[in-house]
Amino acid sequence: MIANTSIQAVEPIDPQSVYTVLICDLVGLRFGPDGKPDPSEVRAHIEAKGGRFHAAALGDKARLERGRVHFFYQPDLSTREELIEAAGDGRYDAVIAAATFLPAETVFPLAGVRIGAGTGNMGSRSWGGGSGEGGTAVLMNTPGINSRATAQMVMKAILNVLPDLPVDRLHERVARGAFDTGRELRDFSTEKLEGKTIAIIGYGNIGREVAKLARAFGMRVVIHARPRHRDWVEAEGFAFAPDLVDSAEGADVLSVHVGLGKQDAQTGRYANAGIIGAEVLSRMNKGAVLVNYDRGELVDVAALGDALDAGRVRHAAIDADLFKDASTGRLSGPMLPYLDLVERHGEKLELLPHAAADTDHPSRVAGAKQAVDQLFDVICRKSVTNAKGTVPPGYLSRGTTTPPGIGPVTADHFLKLTANDCSELADVCDRQSRLWKALADTPTNERGKIVAEHGEELVRLIDRFCLLAESLNLRGPYQ
Repeated sequence: MIANTSIQAVEPIDPQSVYTVLICDLVGLRFGPDGKPDPSEVRAHIEAKGGRFHAAALGDKARLERGRVHFFYQPDLSTREELIEAAGDGRYDAVIAAATFLPAETVFPLAGVRIGAGTGNMGSRSWGGGSGEGGTAVLMNTPGINSRATAQMVMKAILNVLPDLPVDRLHERVARGAFDTGRELRDFSTEKLEGKTIAIIGYGNIGREVAKLARAFGMRVVIHARPRHRDWVEAEGFAFAPDLVDSAEGADVLSVHVGLGKQDAQTGRYANAGIIGAEVLSRMNKGAVLVNYDRGELVDVAALGDALDAGRVRHAAIDADLFKDASTGRLSGPMLPYLDLVERHGEKLELLPHAAADTDHPSRVAGAKQAVDQLFDVICRKSVTNAKGTVPPGYLSRGTTTPPGIGPVTADHFLKLTANDCSELADVCDRQSRLWKALADTPTNERGKIVAEHGEELVRLIDRFCLLAESLNLRGPYQ
C-alpha cells in the first residue's frame, strides 16, 4: 500500500487535540540563502497538510494551537544526554529521526519514524527498541528511500580502488609534463571489474540495488540471504549462497547489507554484530575489498585488522556513526573501534561518518515527507504504513510502500496497471510468441529466412518488453 502523500487537503484533526512531533535530524541537506541546510520543502509539505512547523524546541504545550500537529525541528540534538533531556519526559508524542540514535530513556507515546530502512538507531522503549517489539507505540520506517543513493556510494567505494589505476599519481605527472605514454604506460597494468566476483550479504532493497549495479559492470554477483529468497535471487540471474562463509569464497569484493538484527535484552548485543569475522574474511581472494556501508558493528574489527595485516583485505571502506561530545571531546559511536586501525593501516582505509546514505538531499526530503505522511495517517486514521515489529492494538497495518522500482513486486503493482498497459504488454508478448514459435517450428538449417525478415523486429520486441517491465515496476521478487 502507498502512504497518503496528498498535500492538497488539510488533514482532519480533532479540534480539541494537540499533537507534538520532534524532528531530530536534518530534513534538507542543500544550503539555503542563509548558508544553513534548508528544511523549507518539508516545512511546506507539513503546512499544506495543516500542520505547524516550529524551528525551535517545544515550550509550553498548553499555548499551542489546537486541532493541529506541531513539528519541532531540532536537528542539532546529538548526544545521549541531550536527547534524554529533550524527550525523556514524553512531551513529544512522536519523533522523526534519520541517523540520530534515540536512547531507551526517550519517550514518545504515539510513534516514531526512521527515515531509511534499518531501525537500529530507534532505541526508545516506547516501541520496544530497534526491533519494534514489546512497546506500546508504533515504530515505522521509510524503506527504499535511500537505497539507490547508498548503492551508488558502494560502487563509488569500489571504483576508488578497482580497477587499481593510480589516477591521482598519473594526473600529477601528466599535468607537469612528466610522462611518456609510449615508454611508461606499461608500468601501470590493471584489471577491469568485469569478471570479478562480489559477495553481497543481504537481499534487501540496498543489497539488491548493489547487485544490479555490480552486474552492470560485468561482475559475477553472489548473494547470501535467507533461503526463501533463493528462487528470486536466481531468477534475477545472481548466484545464491545459503551459507555466509561460503558466499565469501573467491570474492574480490564483499559488501554487507543485513542491518543489526534483533538486540539481546540481557547483553545489549545485536544478532548480526561481528558476522563479518575471521572465517568470512579468510575465504575472500587475497587483496580483496571490503565495503561496510551498513552498520559499523557488523564487522569484527580485530579480525579486519588481522586481514589487513595479512594482505587478505587490501582496502576497507566503512561508513558508521561517530559522535563527539562538544564539552569533553570524548568520541563515541560504532566507528570508534575502527579508529584503532588508522595508525597501522590508514592508507588501506576509507572511513566515513555515516555519510553514504545520509547526504543525498532528494532522498532525505522524500523520506521526511513520507515520514510526515505516515504520522498523519497514524494520528488521523490510526493506520500504519511500513510498520517495524508489532503493531499495537487499535491500529490498522497498511503494509509496505517503497519508491518505484525499489523492493519487491506486489499485487498492487498489477492492480494499478491501466487497460492500455495490459494491452501493450499482451501485444508485445503475443508478437514475440508468434516469432519464437516460428523459429521453434523451423529446422535449424532453414531459420535464416525468418531471422533475415524478422530478427530486427524480434530484438525490438524483446527490448520493448524489458523496458515496459522496468517502467511499470514489474521486475524483481514477488511478495
